[in-house]
Order: sequence, then structure tokens, then C-alpha cells
Amino acid sequence: MTAGLWQNWVLPGIWITIQLLVYSAALAAVVAFGVGMARTHSSRFVRFLAGFYTEVFRGTSALVLMFWLFFVVPPLLGWQLVPMWAAVLALGLSYGAYGAEIVRGALNSVAPAQREAGVALSFTPWQRMRLILLPQAVPEMMPSFCNLLIELLKGTALVSLLGVGDVSFAAYLVRLATQESAQIYTIVLVIYFVLAFLVTRSMKALENKTKRNVGISVAGGASK
Repeated sequence: MTAGLWQNWVLPGIWITIQLLVYSAALAAVVAFGVGMARTHSSRFVRFLAGFYTEVFRGTSALVLMFWLFFVVPPLLGWQLVPMWAAVLALGLSYGAYGAEIVRGALNSVAPAQREAGVALSFTPWQRMRLILLPQAVPEMMPSFCNLLIELLKGTALVSLLGVGDVSFAAYLVRLATQESAQIYTIVLVIYFVLAFLVTRSMKALENKTKRNVGISVAGGASK
């Protein structure tokens, strides 16, 4: 592979993949925490709406949703999403639904006595969530969120089907130009591995930080 192909296609493709990961992860995090906390709400109607959202977006294909947002929404609403943002919406909404279940499970794992203590202190529901439940639940979410973020990274390859110039699409163009598949796809596999490794190490550091914030040692035991 020539330096020109690397500079003009592969490197920009890596940058677009990173952008897709960051934007989609940000949207997925907002959805995950919003819907996940709604799943534990005292109102049955709020829980129903949050559960309905989760089931719908967990039960549909992110790729088909991407196509739906790009090809079906314009005739319905009269405006066109660029492929990049159709991809970000599809990935963020889909993976956010999986993240919502992680948030719900972590919140429900907090000891009931902690909730009762918040009630005894006359905390509002939001204060109990912000000051008591989330600080204890977030460290429990981190390993699962790390796995979900890796899956999201790999899911960004779907955007190449919309013509978005991510690293997978760049590999396709390089293969057409050089007629060599082994080299470029081996390089792309290594690129995804490196990105996933960086995500894993970053999430591990964030997990350790959240544990220290609530008095848990990084080894997993309670600090004295």
C-alpha cells in the first residue's frame, strides 16, 4: 500500500471512526442514563415508557435503523440527514438501549438501606439519585460499559454501507485500488484492536477513579 493511499484514505478513515465512536458514545450515554434511571422511577407510566423504548431499540437492527433514518425519514419529515449523523443517531439510540439496562441493574443493586437513609434525611428523589444511588452504582456499571463501548466501536463499521468514509470504507477503497485484500484488511484488524485496547485502558482508569471516589480500593476490596 502506497503512502498516498495511507494518507488520503486510511488515516482520514481512522479519524472518522474515532469521531463516530465519540459522538455515538456520548448520545448512548445520555440515553442510557436517562432511560435507565426512568426504569427505576416510582411512576408506573414512566417505567412503562422507558421499558417500551428499551425493548423497541434492543429488538431492532442498528443497520436497518440507520437505513430507515437515512432513506425513510426524509420523505416523512421533508429534511435529509447526512449519512454521518444518521449513523450517529442509529448507533447512539440502539446502544443506549443496551446501556439503559446496565444502568437499571446497577441502580437496583444498591442496598435498599441506602435508599431508606436518603428518605430518612428528607432527600428529594433527585437528591437520592445524585448523592446516594449514582455514586455507588456507577463503579458497578463501568466493566459492562467498557464491553458495550468496544461493541459500539466495532459497530461503527456498519456506517461504511452508507458511504461514510470510516476506516472500513477506506479499506474497501484501498482493496479496489490495489486488488490486495490480505494487507489492507490485516492492517484494519490491527487498527480496530489498537483502538479497542485504548478504550479498554481508558475505561479501566475511569473505573478505578470512580471506585476510589466511593472508598473502594482498585483491587476490589473496601478501603479502610
